[in-house]
Amino acid sequence: MNHHTTAGQTKEIYLAGGCFWGVEHYFRQIPGVLATEVGYANGPDGPDSQDQVTYQQVCANSGHVETVKVQYDPERVPLEFLLDMLFRAIDPLAVNRQGNDVGIQYRSGIYYTDPADALIVDLALASLQRRHQQPIAVEAGPLRNYFKAEDYHQDYLIHNPDGHCHISPAAMAAAAQATPPVRQLTAEPDAIGQLTPLQYAVTRFGATEQPFTGEYDQHFEPGIYVDVTSGQPLFVSTDKYDAGCGWPAFSQPITPAVLQELEDLSYGRVRTEVRSAGSGAHLGHVFDDGPAEAGGLRYCINSA
Repeated sequence: MNHHTTAGQTKEIYLAGGCFWGVEHYFRQIPGVLATEVGYANGPDGPDSQDQVTYQQVCANSGHVETVKVQYDPERVPLEFLLDMLFRAIDPLAVNRQGNDVGIQYRSGIYYTDPADALIVDLALASLQRRHQQPIAVEAGPLRNYFKAEDYHQDYLIHNPDGHCHISPAAMAAAAQATPPVRQLTAEPDAIGQLTPLQYAVTRFGATEQPFTGEYDQHFEPGIYVDVTSGQPLFVSTDKYDAGCGWPAFSQPITPAVLQELEDLSYGRVRTEVRSAGSGAHLGHVFDDGPAEAGGLRYCINSA
């Protein structure tokens, strides 16, 4: 196993994305990952299940998937960031293959041991699907079984630097420099637990509430609208107007510095995403069809 010395708690997640040699080497580069190990996961259950599974059996279609056990410090690298790093390293549309490796053991997957991780995984996959028109091929669910792979597979690319890998050297280098976005929360470490499922989905995974359902869509009382995850003031009620779009609309933020704008190519469209600059929380989008007398912009913001 690959170990780093650190203080703090440890969590684990099991990730699959093709040949586990490259996936392990990729994740061991990420700051905040404490240990990695390769093995075979989520094969058939039942009375005929074995106490150990070999590489030869997996290659003969035993049904197990080549998997990397990732132990990490959630205070340094949150699970959603690790999942995003997985999605960057694989082709999420490929069925039972990555690169030149083909077979059921090379399918992509996310397997958890903590039931609390299920929502994070589901939301991450939903966000990933929104970026693709074709169905994604990343399975997810609880870890049903796991067998540590043979010793010669562990840290394979450390011992065999010229070994085969479907993950590029550039991606490996990027993983070593990967830094999760800074998220300022109202109370550490319990603030995430204070968010509703909808607030969590919107702010952390870019979900969109249904139109005309948000509590602030037709709310025009005087006040200041703030980032629910950090308390940062974002908009003033005097800049709010009824755009008829189904979401709260503002002509401008309190100051441009409180927002971050990013290109959004999801759903085959070109849009400008708006995030809270201080926390990185997703807020909504900005369009150029707002009131001309107020600058011509419409900040379309989720109530959540």
